[in-house]
Amino acid sequence: MTGTQATAPPLARRTVVAAGCCLGLTALTACGGSEEAAPPANGTTGGTGGTGGTDTGGGGAGGDVLVRTAEIPEGGGKVVGDVVVTQPQAGVFKAFSSKCTHQGCAVKDVADGVIVCPCHNSRFDATDGSVKGGPATMPLPEQAIAVEGDAIRLA
Repeated sequence: MTGTQATAPPLARRTVVAAGCCLGLTALTACGGSEEAAPPANGTTGGTGGTGGTDTGGGGAGGDVLVRTAEIPEGGGKVVGDVVVTQPQAGVFKAFSSKCTHQGCAVKDVADGVIVCPCHNSRFDATDGSVKGGPATMPLPEQAIAVEGDAIRLA
């Protein structure tokens, strides 16, 4: 095989465009979801009774402890799985979906009475979930919680 060199066939325009679209969809999917923060399946912690009661694992099935009241600063909050728990004023706890209503990114920071989505900087009121700054135009859906002693649970 002297003087001959194997060459790859040229890529068709359709192949290049299809590959680019797939990469774009992958990027959008990665940006829009929060799979890593998904709560465990219902019933994985074994119920509500017993001693200890310190299960704070990820979003909880009904009855599981989401978070302890001491972990939620006044004027701030904490994202726990699919829920963001806030304390807009002393002793008042609220909970909302942690998925931004703009494109579904998980909200991250809660400070000074504001819940912030890191993807596009949407801002929500920690008292009622209403939009304080877009691009989001719809409030965060409220989640029902129960505060029992120092435990906050999904209701």
